[in-house]
Amino acid sequence: MFYWIYDLPTWLAMTLFGAAFVGIFWLGAILLSPIVKSWLHRQSDFNATLGNYLGYFGVIYGLLLGLLEIGTYENFTNAEKAVANEAAALLALYRNTASYPEPYRSDFRTLIRDYARTTIGDAWPKQRRGIIPVPGNANPVVGIHHRIAEFEPETRGQQSVHEATLRQFLQTRLERLYSVVSDMPSAMWYVVALGAIFNFAFLWLFDLRRGHHLLPGGMISFFTGTMICLIGLLDNPYRGDGDVSVSPQAFELAYQQMLQD
Repeated sequence: MFYWIYDLPTWLAMTLFGAAFVGIFWLGAILLSPIVKSWLHRQSDFNATLGNYLGYFGVIYGLLLGLLEIGTYENFTNAEKAVANEAAALLALYRNTASYPEPYRSDFRTLIRDYARTTIGDAWPKQRRGIIPVPGNANPVVGIHHRIAEFEPETRGQQSVHEATLRQFLQTRLERLYSVVSDMPSAMWYVVALGAIFNFAFLWLFDLRRGHHLLPGGMISFFTGTMICLIGLLDNPYRGDGDVSVSPQAFELAYQQMLQD
C-alpha cells in the first residue's frame, strides 16, 4: 500500500494518482501501438469487437470499484461514529461523577480528563500512522478501573447509571481501537490492480489515430486512478491529517466541556 498518499492533501494525492494512470496509458499506447497493429488488426471490425469486450469488462470492474468505495465509505463513517460515541460516553461518565463524594469525584474527573487529553495528544498521532495506541505505565483507563473497584455507590440507581455509562465507554473505546487497523484485505487490492492492468490492455489495443487514442483513453485512465486513490484514502480512516481522515474533534469538544463543568 502506498502509505505516502496519506501525508498529502487529498486533491494532490488524487491528482498524482490520476496523472500516473494517464502516463502509463500514454506510454503504453505510444510504444505498443505499432506492435499491436502488426499482430491483431487483421479484421475491419476489430475496434467494434474490442469495444464490446471493453464494455463488458467495464461493467464488471466498475461494479467492483463501486462496491469497494461504498464499503470503505461505510467503514469510514463507522469510525467517525465510534469516535463521536466514545467522546459522548466519556463526557457522560465525567458528568455522572458530580454526585460522588470526595475524594472519588475529584479522582475520577482527573483520570477522565487525563484520558481525553492523552487520546488527543498521544493516541491520535499514532493512529494517523496506522498504529493502535497502547498506553504506557500511567494508563488512565487502568486508574479509572482501580478507583471504580474501590468505590461503593450509595444507591442502587447510582450504581446502575454508573455501570451502564462505563460499559458504553469501554465498548466504544474498543470499537475505535479496532477500526484503526480494520481495512480491506490484501487480496482485494490484488484484484483491483489486476483489473487496472486489464483496463490498460483493452485501451492499448484500439486501432485509432494517435490523438483520438490518447485523449479519451487518458480521460478514462485519469478517472480510474482517482477512484482507486479515493478507495485507498477511505480504507484507512485514521491515517494522515487530510480531508479524508477521522479527526479528534469530538474528543476536543468533550475535553473543553469538561474544563468548563
